[in-house]
Amino acid sequence: MALINAIGHLDERRLERLLRGRPRPEHVGIVMDGNRRWARQAGFADPRLGHRFGSEHVATLLGWCRDLDIRQVTVFVASTDNLAKRHSDEVAHLMQLVEDVVAEQLAHPSSPWRVHLAGRLDMLPDSTRHALKHAAEVTRTRHTDADVTIAIAYGGREEIVDAVRSLLDEEARAGATARELAERITDADIAAHLYTAGRADPDLIIRTSGERRLSGFLIWQSTRSELHFCDSHWPGFRRIDLLRALRAYAARRAGT
Repeated sequence: MALINAIGHLDERRLERLLRGRPRPEHVGIVMDGNRRWARQAGFADPRLGHRFGSEHVATLLGWCRDLDIRQVTVFVASTDNLAKRHSDEVAHLMQLVEDVVAEQLAHPSSPWRVHLAGRLDMLPDSTRHALKHAAEVTRTRHTDADVTIAIAYGGREEIVDAVRSLLDEEARAGATARELAERITDADIAAHLYTAGRADPDLIIRTSGERRLSGFLIWQSTRSELHFCDSHWPGFRRIDLLRALRAYAARRAGT
């Protein structure tokens, strides 16, 4: 095991040297998939334990990103489908972890991250919504250049629907007619009403667990993003996996 770890560290250092001076994403999105599968493979009787390890792994990822000078990260915690279709006990367990692990760690004064939220937060339990909003509020004026967006109760189609509704409501209150709006609406008008309005689109999106799809994650914002799919389940996602994704990104952006 010690030899394997030593080889892994050597590979990491080699990749870091290779990445020096090469294109690097400023904003990385992560679809954190495979918690339950990881738990089953690890031999846990209760696959929900994968959610605990997955929740704790968010802080580890953010530490790697900060060390690698990636200052914007968006993590996909739970989709609207997850909340609607998963068993209620599993959802309750996940929401408790979001409160006790993710929100609490990010709100702690030692965290260097400013928190943003994306999703239909009214779908969340009151305690989860309160914990996340508290983390966003206490970090809003944090003196930092590091921003993390928590996508929870999130769906890409729902985001676009909500953005269009918000735009229509704003224009109606200003006295505009539907015809007037139809004649002059632009993609920038809709973008200004997205959950992520005012923040940069992701340069790179990584999905773990071997799935080759985005599952509705940032479908508006990802039109120019590089996509990277990793076979590791989320709790087993390693620093070298991140470095390999950065290597693939650099190669594609450099045209090599």
